[in-house]
Amino acid sequence: MNAPILLLFPALMAYAAASDLLTMTIPNRISLALVAGFAALVLLGFVPIKDVPMHLAAGALVLVACFGMFAAGWMGGGDAKLAAVTALWLGFDPLLDYLLVTAVAGGALTLGLLAMRGVPLPAFALGWTWLTRLHDRKTGIPYGIALAGAALLVYPESPVWRAGLGL
Repeated sequence: MNAPILLLFPALMAYAAASDLLTMTIPNRISLALVAGFAALVLLGFVPIKDVPMHLAAGALVLVACFGMFAAGWMGGGDAKLAAVTALWLGFDPLLDYLLVTAVAGGALTLGLLAMRGVPLPAFALGWTWLTRLHDRKTGIPYGIALAGAALLVYPESPVWRAGLGL
């Protein structure tokens, strides 16, 4: 088993989700690290050269769609980049599952946050900057949590995971 290469993606997804939760931003370095990690996968032979164009196409397709949603104000730029680089890693095989799980998780996250924002925060939590920001009705939704959670859920379906396990 190739644990280091297999664990890079989950580690970066967890970092992206935590960053979005705590700061409402997904740093560009996460997306860049995922692109570099994918390049390493290709160089190490976990992604056959013949499959690279389809992985690139999956990433480009999601980037174009997410750029449109970003331009419309429906999602943040960090979310768009994270979704695109996730599609790069996953390829087309589990992409529809990823998008469906993301939509369901994002809807649940949004409804949960809207419900939370309808009740006052307890006094002990008022000093937690990240929570007061999240509770503010003017703040957006940290959709990176849904993107990362969905990515982690479908990652075992991906060709990268299967190749890492030698399947």
